[in-house]
This record gives sequence, structure tokens and C-alpha cells, in this order.
Amino acid sequence: MSHTTELTLTARQPFDFAASLGFLRTFPAMTGEQDAGDRALVKAVRADGLTMAATIAAAESGVRVGLSADRPIGPAAAAAAGEQISFFLGLDDDLTGLYRTAESDPPFAAVVRRLHGYHQVKFPTPLELLCWSILCQRTPIARARAVKQTLTESFGNSVTLAGRQLWAFPDLEQLLTLTQEELAALVGNPRKADYLHRSLRGWAELDQDFLRTGPYQQVEQALLALPGIGPWSATFLLIRGLGRMERAPIEPSLLKAAARVYDRALTESDLAALAAPYGTSQGYWAHYLRAA
Repeated sequence: MSHTTELTLTARQPFDFAASLGFLRTFPAMTGEQDAGDRALVKAVRADGLTMAATIAAAESGVRVGLSADRPIGPAAAAAAGEQISFFLGLDDDLTGLYRTAESDPPFAAVVRRLHGYHQVKFPTPLELLCWSILCQRTPIARARAVKQTLTESFGNSVTLAGRQLWAFPDLEQLLTLTQEELAALVGNPRKADYLHRSLRGWAELDQDFLRTGPYQQVEQALLALPGIGPWSATFLLIRGLGRMERAPIEPSLLKAAARVYDRALTESDLAALAAPYGTSQGYWAHYLRAA
């Protein structure tokens, strides 16, 4: 690994990188895809057509990122990697509204004290989560991870750092080269291969700025129009892929998490009422409840 560069990425305060590392160590969908130690995160990223090893550690204002590759890392690749990592770690997320509202919600205020400065860690890219949402349907998570790894390794996007081989998920241009038959051979499921083949082409037609900033309902409908993406997957993509935190998903697992925090049985109406004061931070409220 002979080519390196360093970046410093600023985070909107408060920010606690240790909380991000703690979440990654317990997030089953990404088990084995990176090293998340007590002080640093090491993972592969792919940006501007280049696969790089990223070593991410806390810095005074956010995080410090060391990038390594077997080819020169130009300014465009470094900038694209920095943008991807910043979005992945939610560095620009504003927690002030969430925390201010929590002051009037004692059970949730206790959660905020535990997770203070934690910014939601998303999937590395929305594209990766789109594929994961299809691969994990009606499939044990360990099996889905194995299939995803097979798909990843088929493109050879690997770097070696300190003796460990790290793999970066393929970018859209790479995935679009696969025929439906090739996808079926890789994922071992013709139905999912069909969904992936058609959804990737639909994804290529979507405006990424619109997905991140457009009206929530319109974005949700655009996602639901993708083959293989139902209501649960669309919500997953909105929150964990695109960082859309305007709404809390009213569903059983959140009910259970909220019941633990609020120490009482809750109906869906109760959950909606608890979420309402958090306004456009409802998704963050829900994520904190789960992470707690």
C-alpha cells in the first residue's frame, strides 16, 4: 500500500466517535466488514472508481481519516471518499432539536444522556443498503451477509492494510455490468436476482439529491416503485440509507424498544403521540430508542 493521504472531517457538535464505534460493534448487518476497535474504525471504501482503505479516528472537531490505496489518490477520489465517510457517520446531523425536546421527556432524556453525541451510523452508501434490503428478505442474516460478500468479492474491490484484506462494496457502474443470469449465479436466488437487476436500473434513473432532500412522501413513492422494495424496505432505505429522519416507523420492534424505555405497554397510537413532539427529528428519536 504505497499511496496515502489524510483528511480531517468536521462534525456538527455534539459528536462522540466512541459512540459510533460502539454501535458498529453491535450492528449485525455489517459484522465482519470492518475493524471497529476502541479508538479507530478501519474499513474499505470505494469512491471515484478507486478502492481505498480508510483508517478513521477521533479528532478535536470530528474525525481524522487516513486513506491508503495501491494507486495514487487524486483530489477527486479523496474528496469523494471524505463525503462518503461523512455521510456514513452522520457528521453533519444536527441533534440540537432532538436534545432540546428530550428535556421535557424524562424517560427519553435518560437515553440521550447515555448516547450523548451519537450520530446515526448509516450503511456506507444508499446503494449498498438497496442491495442489502433485497438480499436479506426472508433470509437468515448470516446467510444474507455471505451472499453479499460473494457479490462484493466478484469485483475484486479489495485492499490490504496491516495484513488484513478489506473489501469495498461495488459501485453502481460495476453492478450494472452484471446480467440477470450472472446475478442469479452469484446470489443463488432467481427472484432476488430479478429484483436486483431491475432495481439497479431503476436506481440509476433516480436523482440522488432528490432522494436526500426531496419531499418525504415523493421520495418514499420513488423507492416503493423499485422492484423488490416494499414498505419496510423503503423505510429502511429512507432512514439508514438516506438519513431521512423526519418520521418514526410505527412498527412492532420500535414498540418494544419504546416500551422498555417508557416502562409501560404502548399501542401504535401511544407511540405516535410520543414521537409527535420531536417533529422532523422523529426518526432520530426512534433510532435512539433502538440503539439504547
